[in-house]
Amino acid sequence: MCCECRPLGWLLGLPFALLSLVVSIVGAAIWIVGLPVSCICPCCLCVTILVEFAVELIKAPLHVMRWFASQIPC
Repeated sequence: MCCECRPLGWLLGLPFALLSLVVSIVGAAIWIVGLPVSCICPCCLCVTILVEFAVELIKAPLHVMRWFASQIPC
């Protein structure tokens, strides 16, 4: 039987999730600046790639917590 609740993994991953939250805030700032630029000039492929990368940075805390929770057995 596989349990989904792994509090130990969550507690161990919390400091890293807080660090990735800072990275997420940086990603949000890049996204806010890059989105209007990519709308104004859609021919700039590098800005579009940068915006997609910023979205992944925003999702970083969720990825970190899921990874840590998956590493700890029930």
